[in-house]
Amino acid sequence: MSEDIKRVALITGASSGIGKVCALELAKEGYQIVVNYYPVPPCEAEANEVVKEIEGFGGKAIAIGCDVTDSKAVGEMVDQTVKELGRIDVLVNNAGITRDGLLIRMSDEDWEKVVNTNFNSVFYVTRPVAKVMMKQRSGNIINMASITGVYGNAGQANYASTKAGVIGFTKTIAKELASRGITANAVAPGFIKTAMTEKLDTEKIEANIPLRRLGTPEDIADVVKFLAKPGSYITGQVIGVDGGLVI
Repeated sequence: MSEDIKRVALITGASSGIGKVCALELAKEGYQIVVNYYPVPPCEAEANEVVKEIEGFGGKAIAIGCDVTDSKAVGEMVDQTVKELGRIDVLVNNAGITRDGLLIRMSDEDWEKVVNTNFNSVFYVTRPVAKVMMKQRSGNIINMASITGVYGNAGQANYASTKAGVIGFTKTIAKELASRGITANAVAPGFIKTAMTEKLDTEKIEANIPLRRLGTPEDIADVVKFLAKPGSYITGQVIGVDGGLVI
């Protein structure tokens, strides 16, 4: 790829938390960023702030509201990205939610909402993006998994199942897309300081982490940047970012 063509990164759920920091850090590396957000006013305002922040240090970004559980809407988002920015070099499937509860008390709604948001969306977004990358014969797909997808966690049957699914999906598409120069890897965060962990007993959690601290979104973004490098020889891997919690 010519040096004068700027790489493009599409990040789902990028209006806050880990997605936001990934967007900012990749922008600092020179990527043009698509800040995907759930199309409701609060998220739209947050996404626009991310765009402003990127533009503030000389980067380029656009915000696209799209419910990633809606296959048709996702297709339109990908089409808009290619129309406005010309290509997609990096996809970060980051959008995710939790609806924790013990199995016997978990409602159909809490199961289905988490499965749709955390797992089905990864398929809906990756499919059209992979077609774009295949034409380019290059690309990096980075899926946000979790250590719970590897080891499970009581009270998170829905969440852990989706993250285990993401890992299997990642390894499979890594095999399918490798011949076109496309890598696919998963990042498996441990306990990270985000809105999702604000209500947890962090002191007790930190006592069980060898590095004795929760991770930060920047810790995750560092790995995403590493996996996003063009020409990477790493594919089909699950990289844990958990401070040694699951050693």
